[in-house]
Formats: sequence, C-alpha cells, structure tokens
Amino acid sequence: MKLNLTHFEVSILFALVSSVILGVVTKKTDRERVRYGIQCFVYFLVALFGIGWAMHFLHG
Repeated sequence: MKLNLTHFEVSILFALVSSVILGVVTKKTDRERVRYGIQCFVYFLVALFGIGWAMHFLHG
C-alpha cells in the first residue's frame, strides 16, 4: 500500500507527532502533558502557515 500525501498533510502529521512526543517527555502530570502538546501543535501550525505565506509572497 502506497500513501500519497501532500506536503501540507505531511507537515500536519509531523506537527501532531512532534507535539505528542514533546508533551509526553517534557511534562510530569497528564494535564500538563495534554496542555503542552496542544500548545506545541498550535505553535507548529502558526509557524507552518506563517512560513507558507512568507514563501508565497517572496517567491510569487
């Protein structure tokens, strides 16, 4: 089975997996882990869209 994911889909998947890992390994309580994981995911999305728009305006 071959997956054909777009660059955007892979970026979202990377953000999700990275956020889960960061939440699990950096915080002590479950509540802190969930909150930090969600926070990291939002930061990844903001960076993804920000860099995407910057590339759009710089490269046309």
